[in-house]
Amino acid sequence: MTLQDLLDALAAHPFWMVGFFAGLPLLAWLTGLLAGEDAMYSPWNYLFTFIIYAACVPGLFSLTLTAYLFLFESRSILETDLYTQVLPIASMILTLPVVKRQVDLDYVPGFHRLSGLIAMILAALILMWIADRMRFIAFTYMPVQYVLLIFFGLLILLYWGAGRVFGSPYRSQR
Repeated sequence: MTLQDLLDALAAHPFWMVGFFAGLPLLAWLTGLLAGEDAMYSPWNYLFTFIIYAACVPGLFSLTLTAYLFLFESRSILETDLYTQVLPIASMILTLPVVKRQVDLDYVPGFHRLSGLIAMILAALILMWIADRMRFIAFTYMPVQYVLLIFFGLLILLYWGAGRVFGSPYRSQR
């Protein structure tokens, strides 16, 4: 199964896609309503963590895939699949402010790691785009699995480099 086969299978069942991604902001709102003032305490903060990751992981994947298609393959915006490329990003954009209104994100476990991941993905995409535009490497003619390997290798390199330059924020907690 290729990535395109997976995306086609997901787009073939839009009811489940719309239900899942529309349900995340609603679940965040209901959780905040039920938790009230205790939203920053366990188990509510872990439920908010689940909601954030359930919205952001597919949203970031979709954002990365969409950026790859537009920047490296020069795909037309008219070919954008609404269910697999737009809906996860829209759900992520809607869910994060709803969660932020319900609970301070400093109390949500793992959120600082997610924001760091977003920054690293953005940096890796910018570096790959610059390398492609300067003709150092042509990602357009590569199979997608090689591009993904380069991307994840660049993410690991950025993570290691940032840890060496700025130090680990978790070192004092050990």
